Amino acid sequence: MMKNLNNTKRILIVSGTFYPAISPRAFRSTELARELARQGHEVTVCFPTEGKDYSSFAIENNLKIMDLGQLKWKGIRLKGGRIELLVRRAFRRGLQLLFEWPVIEIMFKVSKKLKNVNGFDLLISIAVPHPIHWGVAIARKHNRKIADCWIADCGDPYMGDTTDSFRKIFYFKYVEKWFCRKADFITIPFKGARSAYYPEFYDKIRIIPQGFQLESMKIQDYKKTCDYPVFAYAGGFIPGKRDPDALLNFLSTCNRRFKFVIYTSQTGVLLPFKRTLGEKLIIREYIPREELLVVLSGMDFLINFDNNTGTQLPSKLIDYAITGRPVLNVTSKTDFSELVEFLNGNYRRKMELDHPMSYDIRVVAKKFIHLHITD
Repeated sequence: MMKNLNNTKRILIVSGTFYPAISPRAFRSTELARELARQGHEVTVCFPTEGKDYSSFAIENNLKIMDLGQLKWKGIRLKGGRIELLVRRAFRRGLQLLFEWPVIEIMFKVSKKLKNVNGFDLLISIAVPHPIHWGVAIARKHNRKIADCWIADCGDPYMGDTTDSFRKIFYFKYVEKWFCRKADFITIPFKGARSAYYPEFYDKIRIIPQGFQLESMKIQDYKKTCDYPVFAYAGGFIPGKRDPDALLNFLSTCNRRFKFVIYTSQTGVLLPFKRTLGEKLIIREYIPREELLVVLSGMDFLINFDNNTGTQLPSKLIDYAITGRPVLNVTSKTDFSELVEFLNGNYRRKMELDHPMSYDIRVVAKKFIHLHITD
């Protein structure tokens, strides 16, 4: 295939999730597709539409939509009495560990959808889930490469993932090495994640962070509104890793006025502490990102529960950086003397975050295009 060196590129983005889903990978896919189209490129996005009508969205954003089809494989539901629940939980975990069930279905969907696709300049596959990359690797043949440059974008590592309670089964390393050999580039969000990949592919790794349309965000100027500290956290939890228990236990013994607002879908984890903290702990469901950023920018400070690993960085730190508010990083070794300082308005030990302009989607999109030019 002859490389198109003109300014306008034909680009195919393959993802497992897209707008209006609320997740880091949905944001990655949506913002990147929109910006590449704004920059004048011909962009096709391939993902499971789940029966939604994207015709108006496609016209509004100058995109083409390629439906991966309905995902039909389901995970094991957790229900029943204590014994049945334990059996179901073990069976579900076993299927996940041994076969990547049920997300492995998307590998077959991608390979089938792309088997007759060709003629693109740039192909960007976005994980998680990593079977997205595996499906592309199956479909990409020597005589039909789909695109002359394939970028495998990895928000999190696969074999090098240390946040899960269980490590990946050994034979999946051969799958990861197989798709890495086929990809032209592997993009990761920050430099520290590089060590989570196999050394033989270091030369293919490039750093491209998450990107957002910063100029459209209505971040309010901070103004103190209460005579007590109000702080927040937005995101999920991982027991033993990104774990709120220690901090909430400390706050339960803190004899002072404050308000801690948490936006999460894992409300069950927090209910025991809600009974203790009462109105000091406010639990809320996720809200659209644009609304969340406005809310967070009005907080005195923000909380980050660290992954306690140097290879995976919570994507929420990008949102936190954009708000401009000081951030307290809570690790497994935190003694909460820093929290006391934050409660007193002393933020000298706040996290050092990248400048928000590092995440400007205009810059991020051009980095992907540059990889095609230099390939």
